Amino acid sequence: MNHIAYGIVAGLLALFYVYSGTLKAVRSRDQLRPMMAWVDRMPLPAVRALGAVELLGAAGLILPPLTGVAPALAVVAAVGLVLLQAGAITVHLTGGDRRIALNAGLIVTAAVTAWLATGL
Repeated sequence: MNHIAYGIVAGLLALFYVYSGTLKAVRSRDQLRPMMAWVDRMPLPAVRALGAVELLGAAGLILPPLTGVAPALAVVAAVGLVLLQAGAITVHLTGGDRRIALNAGLIVTAAVTAWLATGL
């Protein structure tokens, strides 16, 4: 049962991060601005790096348990995504942006994913 719950939660979280990471990795600052106002406060290479980290996190949630190679890396990936969103909340709040509900939801989802991954 734990494997099914992990697969569902991790799969949805990975889908989100593949989408978000791809946007950050390939779109211009002008294209990102309408949905991510904070991009003007960061150098574009940092935005690209965040996209790469999100893509790696998504891969870390899915590939280790799927292949059976180092499945403990799924826990590491989920904890890394918790830390990423904690940093995102800091960026939002220091920029005067109080819209952090999505980030808080992602922290909870990644924390649940980490907990479920311990039972793989």
